[in-house]
Amino acid sequence: MKKSNTKLNQAANLLRDSKHTIVFTGAGISVESGIPPFRGEGGLWEKYDPIVLDLNYFLQNPKASWQALGELFYGPYGDAKPNEAHYALARLEKQGIIKTVITQNIDNLHQEAGSQNVYEFHGTLQTLVCLDCGEKYFAKQINFDNLPPRCLKDNGILKPDVILFGEAIPEEAASQSAKEALQADVILVIGTTGEVMPACMIPYKAQENGAKVIEINPNKSNYTDSITDVFLQGKATEMMQALEVELRS
Repeated sequence: MKKSNTKLNQAANLLRDSKHTIVFTGAGISVESGIPPFRGEGGLWEKYDPIVLDLNYFLQNPKASWQALGELFYGPYGDAKPNEAHYALARLEKQGIIKTVITQNIDNLHQEAGSQNVYEFHGTLQTLVCLDCGEKYFAKQINFDNLPPRCLKDNGILKPDVILFGEAIPEEAASQSAKEALQADVILVIGTTGEVMPACMIPYKAQENGAKVIEINPNKSNYTDSITDVFLQGKATEMMQALEVELRS
């Protein structure tokens, strides 16, 4: 316990002294909200072939792809609520301790918790886009009884506004995330193994530019023994709550 407290104190001191702290989150922060991760034990890839999230597969098999997408996302994600880790980050942003959240997640939970400055590196499930005319719709507007859902203007096929395999990262998310990585003097990494390219490069870019790395994960990641300065091992909710307490002390 003493060792853990020491690490919490180190992390809190880094955050107190920081002028520009950014946060980088992955699926692990949303696991406690009931959203399964893609990788690892109990991950979605144990049940589904990753090809269902491939752009070419989607274009060639839109109905089958949408059936999988519905099961993968619009079921488990539909009832998910932010957890204490999401709320803690929103509170720290409001206090001015953190500036920006860069997330690989598509669940909108950071925004629901109250975070204002969020860059969604892999898009969002909240909207759908027509592959023909580019018209966008809120997912809540769409009837999913007939798959694939279609555009009300030109009957084009609608695609979730998320990045499928084979698609480029949205320009704004990519450029702003890179800019934040260069500005950061501390980066708080939460719930990611550091395996998904090119998103996983963000902490490395920040560290190369002089940022200190605080990592919260239940197990070691690709970052832990390479760039992490302070490793808080545990669940995101527990570690974020403990860190908030340490910041108040």
